[in-house]
Amino acid sequence: MTSTVPAPLTRTADGSALQAVLLDMDGTLVDTEGFWWDVEVEVFAGLGHVLDESWRHVVVGGPMTRSAGFLIEATGADITLPELTVLLNQGFEDRIGRSLPLMPGATRLLAELSAHRVPTALVSASHRRIIDRVLDSLGRRHFALTVAGDEVPRTKPHPDPYLFAAAGLGAEPARCAVVEDTATGVAAAEAAGCQVVAVPSVAPIPPAPGRTVVGSLEDVDLTFLRSLIALR
Repeated sequence: MTSTVPAPLTRTADGSALQAVLLDMDGTLVDTEGFWWDVEVEVFAGLGHVLDESWRHVVVGGPMTRSAGFLIEATGADITLPELTVLLNQGFEDRIGRSLPLMPGATRLLAELSAHRVPTALVSASHRRIIDRVLDSLGRRHFALTVAGDEVPRTKPHPDPYLFAAAGLGAEPARCAVVEDTATGVAAAEAAGCQVVAVPSVAPIPPAPGRTVVGSLEDVDLTFLRSLIALR
């Protein structure tokens, strides 16, 4: 996990109780959820198997071990989980090396959070090697802390990554706003006790108490995030 010294956590002039913002990566800040599925299809085609499109909603947003394990079991492919993990990570790195599109609104939101010195963490189920590649495009300067899926005992949908991020920023989970794009990530953030903004990428996410669903990251700014914490 990488970290820098976070900005002081203080109540803002407008009375907001927001202490930190915790952001998912794939499908939230970078338009890569489709990349993972394309790589999975490609790798399994090389193994002689065709993936059912309906499985895409099963594997989206989950940790590598869960997604890869499901696909091995579903296809009966003759490959071990460690072997498949290497192939998937290599295939994904190749794709982001060619193109890494950011989600609409991502650049603006990160710049706004940095300008107001809001402690911000990147919290992803992707492995550290993938996060470090993506950070080159997102800008490491925007994040006081980054948490990778292979650096915590239990990754999403467990609350551990978000609890770790909040603690690392010296923030209370209830005073952290989380932005996620999948049901798996939303479940992790809600289990940690955070206020969640869902921006669905592949599968729909219904509204729920303590959860706000928006259509795009373009709908999310600092004023909006502060208001969510103030409402609690």
